[in-house]
Amino acid sequence: MPRTRWFTGARLNWAEHALRHGADPDPALVCLREGGGPAREITFGELRRSVAAAAGWLRRAGVRPGDRVCAYLPNTEHAVIGLLAAAVGAVWSCCSPDFGADGTVGRLAQLEPTVLIAADGYHWNGRVVDRADVVAQLRAQLPTLRHVVHVPYVSERPAPDGATPWSDLLAVDTPPGFDRVEFSHPLWVLFTSGTTGSPKGLVHGHGGITLEGLKWTGLYCGLRAGERMFAYTSTGWALWSMQLGALTHGASIVLYEGSPGYPAGAVWEAAARSGADVMLLGAAVVTASADTGVSPRAEYDLSRLRHLMVSGSALPPAGYHWVLRHVGDLRIDSTSGGTDISGSFVGANEYTPVRAGRIGGRLAGVDCAAWDDDGEPVVGTVGELVVTQPMPSMPVHLWNDPDSTRYLESYFDTWPGVWRHGDWVTLHPDGSLTIHGRSDSTLNRNGVRLGTGDFYDVLEPMPEIAETLVIGVELPDDGYWLGLFVVPAPGHRLDDELKQRITGTLRTRLSPRHVPDEIVEAPAVPHTLSGKRLEVPVKKLMAGRPLEKAVNLASVDDPDALRWYARFAADRRG
Repeated sequence: MPRTRWFTGARLNWAEHALRHGADPDPALVCLREGGGPAREITFGELRRSVAAAAGWLRRAGVRPGDRVCAYLPNTEHAVIGLLAAAVGAVWSCCSPDFGADGTVGRLAQLEPTVLIAADGYHWNGRVVDRADVVAQLRAQLPTLRHVVHVPYVSERPAPDGATPWSDLLAVDTPPGFDRVEFSHPLWVLFTSGTTGSPKGLVHGHGGITLEGLKWTGLYCGLRAGERMFAYTSTGWALWSMQLGALTHGASIVLYEGSPGYPAGAVWEAAARSGADVMLLGAAVVTASADTGVSPRAEYDLSRLRHLMVSGSALPPAGYHWVLRHVGDLRIDSTSGGTDISGSFVGANEYTPVRAGRIGGRLAGVDCAAWDDDGEPVVGTVGELVVTQPMPSMPVHLWNDPDSTRYLESYFDTWPGVWRHGDWVTLHPDGSLTIHGRSDSTLNRNGVRLGTGDFYDVLEPMPEIAETLVIGVELPDDGYWLGLFVVPAPGHRLDDELKQRITGTLRTRLSPRHVPDEIVEAPAVPHTLSGKRLEVPVKKLMAGRPLEKAVNLASVDDPDALRWYARFAADRRG
């Protein structure tokens, strides 16, 4: 690693494998959106015809192997068709329309795209969010574009001047055909969050993604023809790409566009309406569902649902118990991986028991371990999550990184030839794992490492608390400040009584070392656009870094919240 190459000389096409198994009359895509209404089903036969037509249009438009086809699309069939069509040899990348113009340009401009497929808006919390102005800015700020395709999703406005209507892509029947490419030929570029600098473009190849998708959706999701997988995700998150592996087994994928919590329980209603067999959610969605008071099993028919996969962050033990009580007696699978590999390193399997708060074990083909600072494997104690042998779905390279400098710095700077993922993990003697949080945000108090995830697991089930953020900052003269920011739940406030309850909970359920030096009421916790807490940027603010150097605000869900932390940090430093 990182220069491993697999199956040199072999040729294949990921899209061909994605479309080879499903029977023509069977549903391939089940499309839902916020607000209810009947599901729209697109059969495998219809999907194949649409992909062939769109691929033909791209060829006629002059798209050649290696060209970049980019998109600004919500979680709809347009994104799936666009990606499958671009796999004629072009390189795909997509941003979700909840990204603003700056965040989108900061990603897509790196790729110098020739084609942009863009929707006019999306739905969120009962509102139509118009994005025509953002699309106009993208056209102006992406000078390499030769073609823009207009998707009229939230309105019936005609295509802007110079843009091609989406319907034109599908208008000409074209015989299906897949150009088989070298195993490592780029398929898509997924971007990191970009919260502390320019987002890194992770380039994944046709072959690695084909193998990872077949393995994960077949062995670990257990999907078969006729079954349905519902991943609640946006097109800007790695889960969106991972779910597409379901198609390789002839299974359907459910595409839900909108908020998971509008109205309360919406994501579970969508699972019932679509007849999902397997669900994949972020842990934050489960936690938010528990806070609404809705009991999905009492409200909806979830009798087909057999398997719930949870990713994005570790599911706290309270989340397991809530699922069993309020969703059903189903298999709960906490899994962890990343955009980096467009897949998972660890998760559950058919042969290991489910333990609340733990991940079942390593996945097939993943030689991962926990290492201490000396590069020695450790069991039963916290270490760095490392991968010691290459995986086919590791990035072929990073975009605009010809000598692999950024790739080496990102993953191989600590131990040459060993992938350091950046998570603190405990590998237990029985093979199960506990993920404690990012190692770059880990607290180090008096020489003892404390995982931030442990704080969240014990505090956020408390009914008085909506969300928390824990930060540790080194001080002069070997001092250390451990601060806990608390967002109270509606109707509550951070008074002395709640502070005492927090302190007591941390002391008894974790350890006295986990008791913070200061507990502060905050208006909100800032996140990346994919929902991860911004621990490292807030730590930089607390250490005195200016806001503009601590974070890229275009990659933040609530810039005003982060500005509050910047003011707090400045006031605290005087």
